[in-house]
Amino acid sequence: MCLVLFAWRAHPRYRLVVAANRDEFRARPTAPADWWDEGVWGGRDLEAGGTWLGVDRRGRFSAVTNVREAAERSAPKHPRSRGALTADFLRGNAAPTDYLTPLVPFGPEYGPHNVLVGDGSSLRWWSNRSGSPTDVAPGVHGLSNAALDTPWPKVVGGAAALADALTDEPDVDALFALLADQTIAPDEALPDTGFGLEWERRLSPRFLNTPVYGTRASTVVLIGDEVIAHERRFDEAGEVGRSSVRFDVA
Repeated sequence: MCLVLFAWRAHPRYRLVVAANRDEFRARPTAPADWWDEGVWGGRDLEAGGTWLGVDRRGRFSAVTNVREAAERSAPKHPRSRGALTADFLRGNAAPTDYLTPLVPFGPEYGPHNVLVGDGSSLRWWSNRSGSPTDVAPGVHGLSNAALDTPWPKVVGGAAALADALTDEPDVDALFALLADQTIAPDEALPDTGFGLEWERRLSPRFLNTPVYGTRASTVVLIGDEVIAHERRFDEAGEVGRSSVRFDVA
């Protein structure tokens, strides 16, 4: 997943509002969001296991993105899957701090990543490129393929759009609409992650659509006393499926 826009304790009804896009190679096998036997709702990566985003019946939430580094294209495969970071948190009972802190020494065993884990009481972010886990402050935030709130155009514009969408009852269609933006950022605003200008342009929109790599799923999650979650799935021709769930927090 390459863009997670979220509002933490910034809405009177939902302590966490998430609008997220998962960008991935189109050939990578994936299962649609659904209930797992362990009481987790989310999509599933069928190549390495785990998930890019999920929520459980207790209202616990987790999401992961990769950190974009050109050197990773030729690096050997890491022994631990980034998708396991999310799945293992949701399957377990540990508080965010207790879950993440023991993982820090093993950071080099994962590919470059960001992970968000929350249990309703706290929300923490950790990157194996940025040191120790950090509490997320209340407010509207954006996470893409660099550190939390790095001011890439898709993060800045997406967070602003999310803030505007935080009405008394957030409009799910409006949240999906902000995720669907395909505006290419101007060259002077692009980051330099070592992939070259043409790829920085292609990767700059919130929603990506190239034949080989693109936004495979968009997900909206609202967590309060109940959880509302929707996933829309895409191929290069457009939407190919939807999944939704609504339940009271146990």
